[in-house]
Amino acid sequence: MLSEGDRAPAFTLPDQNGEKVKLSDLKGQTVVLYFYPKANTSGCTTQACGVRDRKADYAAAGARVIGISPDPVKDIDKFADKYDLDFTLLADADHSVAEKYGTWVEKSMYGRKYMGVARATFIIDRKGKIVRVFPKVQPKKHDDLVLKALDELAAA
Repeated sequence: MLSEGDRAPAFTLPDQNGEKVKLSDLKGQTVVLYFYPKANTSGCTTQACGVRDRKADYAAAGARVIGISPDPVKDIDKFADKYDLDFTLLADADHSVAEKYGTWVEKSMYGRKYMGVARATFIIDRKGKIVRVFPKVQPKKHDDLVLKALDELAAA
């Protein structure tokens, strides 16, 4: 997994509307980039709805939040519509971006091993440098942790 101080790897992915989003187009903005395993699962829904409900707090902190999952566009579109998610979700169907960020990992459930996305959040500064990493963040605690870090970064 990438670390604080690393340059955020460039990417271009489709959003929930099929529009291309490039990380390089967001230069000059603070970006909260979070990777989640699968749309419409309980933990991912909790996390996404938390971001939605704290949108004003992220805006006040000057941060743009983007969620990335290995789901196809049609699935993240349904997810966004179902829960009224009014922020950017990106489809990393071939998991190439998750691989670049080190979040595509071997997982295990009920003794079965498989590859999937490890839940993780990266705060990327205006210059494209990773300034905070939150591996294995709990969905219910995600927003408090990230917003606290954004406040600390602003005060520094």
